[in-house]
Amino acid sequence: MLDFFTIFSKGGLVLWCFQGVRGPAATAPVNALIRSVLLQERGGNNSFTHEALTLKYKLDNQFELVFVVGFQKILTLTYVDKLIDDVHKEFRDKYRNEFQQKGTLGLLNGTFDFKDDFMRLLRDAEESSRVRAPTVMKTFEQSLKSQKTVKCMIETRGEKPKEKVKNKKNKGSKKEGTEAVAAPGKASAGDKQPSAAGDRAELTKDEILQKNREEFFKRHMKAGEKSRSPKPEAQKEKGKKPRVWDLGNSNAKVLDYSNSATNGSADAGPVEEFDTDIALRDRNREPGRLYDLEYESEDEAEEEKVVQNPSKPSAKKGGLGGMFGMLKGLVGSKSLTREDMDPVLEKMKDHLIAKNVAAEIAVQLCESVAKKLEGKVMGTFTTVTSTVKQALQEALVQILQPQRRVDVLRDVMDAQRHRRPYVVTFCGVNGVGKSTNLAKISFWLIENGFSVLIAACDTFRAGAVEQLRTHTRRLNTLHPPESHGGRTMVQLYEKGYGKDAAGIAMEAISYARNQGFDVVLVDTAGRMQDNAPLMTALAKLIAVNAPDLVLFVGEALVGNEAVDQLVKFNKALADHSMAQTPRLIDGIVLTKFDTIDDKVGAAISMTYITSKPIVFVGTGQTYCDLRSLNAKAVVAALMKA
Repeated sequence: MLDFFTIFSKGGLVLWCFQGVRGPAATAPVNALIRSVLLQERGGNNSFTHEALTLKYKLDNQFELVFVVGFQKILTLTYVDKLIDDVHKEFRDKYRNEFQQKGTLGLLNGTFDFKDDFMRLLRDAEESSRVRAPTVMKTFEQSLKSQKTVKCMIETRGEKPKEKVKNKKNKGSKKEGTEAVAAPGKASAGDKQPSAAGDRAELTKDEILQKNREEFFKRHMKAGEKSRSPKPEAQKEKGKKPRVWDLGNSNAKVLDYSNSATNGSADAGPVEEFDTDIALRDRNREPGRLYDLEYESEDEAEEEKVVQNPSKPSAKKGGLGGMFGMLKGLVGSKSLTREDMDPVLEKMKDHLIAKNVAAEIAVQLCESVAKKLEGKVMGTFTTVTSTVKQALQEALVQILQPQRRVDVLRDVMDAQRHRRPYVVTFCGVNGVGKSTNLAKISFWLIENGFSVLIAACDTFRAGAVEQLRTHTRRLNTLHPPESHGGRTMVQLYEKGYGKDAAGIAMEAISYARNQGFDVVLVDTAGRMQDNAPLMTALAKLIAVNAPDLVLFVGEALVGNEAVDQLVKFNKALADHSMAQTPRLIDGIVLTKFDTIDDKVGAAISMTYITSKPIVFVGTGQTYCDLRSLNAKAVVAALMKA
């Protein structure tokens, strides 16, 4: 039973609608489909799930129409695909002249009486799914019984037939094996005897004796090598001995810089020399500004050459036919078909995968572009390659532009008005740069006039607390309290190692509220996405403390792994959360962007799979190397040949 079937234009005008069952209108699920799929260029799959409904849709690019059918997702309706194809064909053929002659006015002023036709197509589709071909019985020749002989079906008393057959087979195989071994032995002996007799007749007695001695020594040497046992190796002493370094110190207390009593103090730890010029690098930059990511795109002339290359071979075919074919391909006289686009899309897919886009995402992107362009009339003096490339570029830009923009500074000021700290939690796998980029974001917040408290909730990795303490000391060197009216702009809250991370985060938030800090940045331990106990601990930390922003830190070097990490992180946060509406990842921090040149596909993979924005991009080793994502620059790097 269908819930609804609706036909509307891409401009949003509903042409015809069928309501199958009593219940909520089709407005909410169709609007969700438009927002999440059609506007975001995610049309690789023709189905979409919204709450308890499954929606399937089909695009008509020639007349700019969308056909949508909705039904309960617990139902398995096998006729839906056939129904939507039949309705699309019937509706288009019935009102083709009206669309072609009147255009947009035909949609506005036209009346579409399609109920009787739809009910007929629905009955036909339901009946076709019910009719099944009768099962045909096997003939005797097709059965296994026909292959058996009468002898194998005779059973003797006191003996199992299967074992008897197996034993006979084994005995027969043994006999055949021994006979096969013996036969070559006999043959070889028979062969050797005449040859040996002939050789001995030709050789003298001394030569025969010498030859026999050599054979005797060879046989005994081989036997001695086989029987000779290897010498027993010297037994190693059991247990491990501690390594003693030449310049080391056996006292572990000297190397332990952690001190749980230093919360709120910026001067804890040994003093080190710190060059502020190296840390900032660019003294001419505007303090507190988050610059956009930059990339030098290709020259327009080179792009034109790449686009026009596919049309050159057609001119070389010679004569009037080659020139006419080239003009016919350039002038917009035909609509695009799937066969025309398949070779270009295949090359585009391989290009995206080579640029580090996950293979699954590349396939879905190309499928979405194919559905968007199929049936669309090409423009004047355009090739299939240029049309597909332009559509793919638009789709990529649309994917990278977030549905909801995350404005951290605005949210921090809003939290200030409510007299509470703004809490950001960082999570991700091991070694992606969570602590380093946390320090960069701290520097950016300090330059915008906000005080920061760093919560050291990575109580597992050795050196994690000391790393954050070093960053805190350096940030206070760059922004001393004297420059901010005697106020310490960044402090570290830590409780050492081996403690509950959720409890430390809760205490840090309470401490920040009492001390008047503007922002709390929570650093968590790195964990693999398939480690259930650690993912449970992360879900507990987020559920207990309810941070304002949950950022997933991922590196730009990954390909297919980016999809797996984000999907499993979100799934783990949803599964292990006790809340009715679990808290998931809100945004992404993309690190190590300066190491990948133009292989920027990880940005596409991460945003496509989560629909979450990339809030920050790490581009270097200094505190200033933090950028905001520029969608056009990333797409330009991605489409570079």
